[in-house]
Amino acid sequence: MKADVVMNEPTINYKNKRKVETVNLTISYIILIILALVFVFPFLWMISTAFKLPSEAYIMPPKLLPETFTLDNFIQGWQYADFTIYTWNTILVTVLTTIGAVFSASFVAYGFARFKSRYNNLLFTIVLGTMMLPNQVLLIPTYILFSKLGWLDTLKPLIIPSYFGGGAFNIFLLRQFFKTIPIELDQAAKIDGANSFQIYYKILLPIIKPALMAVAVMSVAFHWNDFMTPLIYLNSDQNFTLALGLQFFKNSYGSSQVQMLMAVSLITVIPLLILFFIGQKYFVQGITMSGLKG
Repeated sequence: MKADVVMNEPTINYKNKRKVETVNLTISYIILIILALVFVFPFLWMISTAFKLPSEAYIMPPKLLPETFTLDNFIQGWQYADFTIYTWNTILVTVLTTIGAVFSASFVAYGFARFKSRYNNLLFTIVLGTMMLPNQVLLIPTYILFSKLGWLDTLKPLIIPSYFGGGAFNIFLLRQFFKTIPIELDQAAKIDGANSFQIYYKILLPIIKPALMAVAVMSVAFHWNDFMTPLIYLNSDQNFTLALGLQFFKNSYGSSQVQMLMAVSLITVIPLLILFFIGQKYFVQGITMSGLKG
């Protein structure tokens, strides 16, 4: 009998442990689901309001699901302001800045990772130090600079700076990836007659593709939603981006046409949602990968 008791004690303890783990896991999932619903509720309300009739948008208490679905809000909201031009400007700025950020940041990072000099570490420290400067500190100097260049009320202040380094964080991220690639690849390529640019473009860039995709995703998300920079440098309606266009629509019609504002806002969010679902694998891989396997 004593032997049976001794043999059954580990089994009982294991079952109790499993029950406790199951309860804790269930509680954790319940808390996460509640928090997810809290954070996703504004987005669900935006979708619901975008399909409501004007009379339903102001009902108190508000209803989550519209009684009558309508697409007129999307059509009329798009026509109330020149969102076609705003969208084109946003696409142009986003695409060009992303290209500039990816290639200029990778080029600078390649230099820091592969070329050795007396001041290499000092210069890299200075680059990282710029991350500590708030953007507000640089607003007045950059505004004066672009004013002297005659770039105010054009898209140049939004696009051209990305071709001069691509951002300190992007340089840091890509440099760390370049450092994980064995230097023997460069040496073998040089023996075969490749120069430094060919090594960078044909050999190293394909290897760090996940990191490049991570930089591209972050750049697209930032410039698509950027409001501060266009607000400072753009004055003409034909140069507005979507962020400024939405604010202009809100100030002009938002209080009386909230359903149209939600419809237009939903349209502007859709490209980022598509980008997230397409690029999330590369983004996570680019952020978490720390070396080469093999």
